[in-house]
Amino acid sequence: MNLLITGVTIADPSSQFNGQTCDVRVEQGKITALSAQLKPQKGEEVFEGKGAYLSPGFFDLNCSVGDPGFETREDIRTATAAAAAGGFTGIAVLPNTQPVMHSKSEVEYVLNRSKNNLVDVYPIGAISHNLEGKELAELYDMQQAGAVAFSDGLKPITDDGFMSRALQYSKGFDGLLMVYPENKSIAGKAQVNESKTSVLLGMKGLPALAEEMQISRDIFLAGYHDAPVHINTISTAGSVAIIKKAKKDGIRITCDVAAHQLVFTEELLNDFDSNYKVKPPLRGKADVKALLAGLKDGTIDAVSAQHRPHEIEFKDVEFEIAAYGIIALQTALPLLLKAGLDAGQIAAKLAIAPRRILNLPVPVLAVGEEANFTLFRTQDQWLYNAESNRSKSANSPLLNETLTGKVVLVYNHKQYQVYG
Repeated sequence: MNLLITGVTIADPSSQFNGQTCDVRVEQGKITALSAQLKPQKGEEVFEGKGAYLSPGFFDLNCSVGDPGFETREDIRTATAAAAAGGFTGIAVLPNTQPVMHSKSEVEYVLNRSKNNLVDVYPIGAISHNLEGKELAELYDMQQAGAVAFSDGLKPITDDGFMSRALQYSKGFDGLLMVYPENKSIAGKAQVNESKTSVLLGMKGLPALAEEMQISRDIFLAGYHDAPVHINTISTAGSVAIIKKAKKDGIRITCDVAAHQLVFTEELLNDFDSNYKVKPPLRGKADVKALLAGLKDGTIDAVSAQHRPHEIEFKDVEFEIAAYGIIALQTALPLLLKAGLDAGQIAAKLAIAPRRILNLPVPVLAVGEEANFTLFRTQDQWLYNAESNRSKSANSPLLNETLTGKVVLVYNHKQYQVYG
């Protein structure tokens, strides 16, 4: 069905209409007109977009889906439903499944399961066999099957030599390694940020040093091999400074930050609410300030939702044994607005940069382009509860909260979904 969206403000730095208020016509999946005051055509559905922003469809770099093996926490159907409701028209899914996504057969399974969906699903293959950090997985075969990058998810690559070999091998076919920054020997079993708060809580603190040393190692290896590395979900002021210098030195490094790390701080742990238990842990206010500054000056390339669904039995337990992570696809937009980002910055960091990191086509709001976009309002409020939650899991500290910033329509592959 053809669609006319009226009175929207374009939020797309790559579009000549960026910042302008326009009507947008979509016919057979393509943008055919983009200008002021288009007249409706016969048989065309009209959507009133006054006061809303139109951005290229959001894209998540760092999404956990339980399919295959952990479908009780999330499957591809529910993950993509939550993604669409959060404005995402594409997600890159981590290999932490059962079996692990470490060969082309698992990559092909995910691609086949997600066919004909409004939301594109891109597999990220494992770097190591079974995520054990010992033996290289079938990287080249997975890339040929459709993997867009390689990661061991929340498991850091602890062996320096193994990381060096992985970089050297992946460079031969332009593969991208996405790594979690944690030095395990320093982090140990600590679960919260090392600070006065950890002392007050009586829990062993995880020092920023553990993250920053691992990033420094990966920067040295990336420079040595002249190979690209992406650092997932940085969380400290020191990490921002290290990466900023590395970029000035010409190292091929990119990074992202989780949306909740731009808003939540460690003080929220005072009640031992396990829904605030994330990895990396919530840090201090100075870290949040540095992360926001790094995002705005370009040191931090992108924002990820860091969607981590869990069954209730893994979260409704004592803090020390609770699983890490929150469901986050539907709350990324409200959190970024709360952090102070404007519509243009959200489009740049949540839609454009993630695709560029993975070398994927970037949707552009222009005549003749394929329609792949998200329409959202920055002032609309909505209740995030069991009824509006599209995920199979419910591990979010924001459930039953009224949030500001609402996705009202997503369009991709000649399909669209409206959210009232």
